[in-house]
Amino acid sequence: MSDTTITKVDGAHSPRGSQGQYYLAEGVGLAMRLWRGEPSGVEKEPTTRDYETAGYVISGRAELHSEGQVVLLSPGDSWIVPKGAEHHYKILEEFTAVEATHPPAQVHGRDEKSA
Repeated sequence: MSDTTITKVDGAHSPRGSQGQYYLAEGVGLAMRLWRGEPSGVEKEPTTRDYETAGYVISGRAELHSEGQVVLLSPGDSWIVPKGAEHHYKILEEFTAVEATHPPAQVHGRDEKSA
């Protein structure tokens, strides 16, 4: 029999990662995280990750640079970064976005290492 337990994470007590992300609900094969109020003018370091990321912009604007492509992200936009793609974000306006990762980014230290 499969596990049918609902998991809830209280937003006021979400754990934070070392890069400022808030960890939200997490299942066996999928997890969510929140980037809240990322300051404008910041350009993140290029990285590759051992997971696929789907994101949705809540507010602000950023550029997503990946494998020679540049995509402008604005409120209401969503995106996918494939597993293993080198990418980085340049924050243009204070930025808030939610991301889902598969497999979960926070398991086995995936969020803390670059491939």
